[in-house]
Amino acid sequence: MKLIGPITQLLTLDKLPLKGALKDEQLEILTNAGILVEEDKILAVGDYSDLFVKADKLQAEVIQLEGNFVALPGWIDCHTHICFGGSRAKDFAMRNAGKSYLEIAQAGGGIWDTVTQTRKLNQNELAERTISHAARHLNEGVTTIEVKSGYGLTVEEELKMLRAIQQANSNTHADLIPTCLAAHMKSRDFDGTNQEYLDSIATELFPILKSENLSNRIDSFIEKSAFSPVEIESYYQKAKELGFDLTAHADQFTTGGSEVAVRMNAKSADHLEASTEIEIALLAKSDTVAVALPGASLGLGCAFTPGRKILDQGGSLAIASDWNPGSAPMGDLLTQASILATFEKLSTAEVFSALTFRAAAALDLDDRGKLKEGLLADFNLFPTSDYREILYQQGKLKPEQVWKNGIKT
Repeated sequence: MKLIGPITQLLTLDKLPLKGALKDEQLEILTNAGILVEEDKILAVGDYSDLFVKADKLQAEVIQLEGNFVALPGWIDCHTHICFGGSRAKDFAMRNAGKSYLEIAQAGGGIWDTVTQTRKLNQNELAERTISHAARHLNEGVTTIEVKSGYGLTVEEELKMLRAIQQANSNTHADLIPTCLAAHMKSRDFDGTNQEYLDSIATELFPILKSENLSNRIDSFIEKSAFSPVEIESYYQKAKELGFDLTAHADQFTTGGSEVAVRMNAKSADHLEASTEIEIALLAKSDTVAVALPGASLGLGCAFTPGRKILDQGGSLAIASDWNPGSAPMGDLLTQASILATFEKLSTAEVFSALTFRAAAALDLDDRGKLKEGLLADFNLFPTSDYREILYQQGKLKPEQVWKNGIKT
């Protein structure tokens, strides 16, 4: 048992709703606070002096902080592709020079380039790369990281990726949440239709995911360049019948994906840059979390997810990095969230919620994302006396201490 404090400002993010707009006045801010931790859980948060007396009676270790700190729950990145091989720097340069998606693909770029590079790596090499990416994310305060497959596109290559993610999860302090994205695109070396590809993945891969406990989440890219809403529905239905949670890459360039996600009760619909008033209204009325990916907007030079409209209509908004080698190579969640806040006029309360308990909901996790008794002791300590400095400095103010499962990493 240990007590950490005193903390100048502690933002619990407790008592905030899962859906809808938020004002900064709704934030619960404790001053001169402490966090009492027992094993991997929060035993109590509250006034430091009171907790100090309690800690003394319990013979808890006291970790006294010197200087000003703001405490927030650990960030949760609910959409990443950090298990991959190779680099797409050439694609980025070509795109900025005005080349089209087709021209880049014809020059050997695009998703297939990453598939080719990822297939060249063995499981251990992929695991090491994933560990490296996760370590950087953890150092920047991201304590829970969703990680997708999707650069294998055969049963064996997808299994290699998911086993690598599982291996990486055993070798990093962060929690890695694996997602199967075998429906990223139809493999170029698959001899058959889109539907036949999806059917083969569902038939051959899904049972192995369950038997090896490799993933409980099924994702797909619903887009003209990948899979249509009609094609993906039976794939999702088979996943649901086996007990998988669903998520979707939806409305990135064209609409249609979010409607499927809502109808299939997906946990989240991610991207949404192309969503119109129709899709926004559908999402807002549903329990599907809308996930903004500002890193992709920055990487591609396209519009941001309409986060302000989603919140104002009563939807739930999370923000994730989409860290991947193609469209979102930055992988700096806090910087991206700060930029999105500026363009979409999101309150600090809305951004912090989108990076914590609302992101947890997108992953169907209810044991983290707030600083309250009984939840995981995942939290960040920022070296400042004012929580508003964190977004004000647009990602340059990083946490000085990152705690995961009650352990300082």
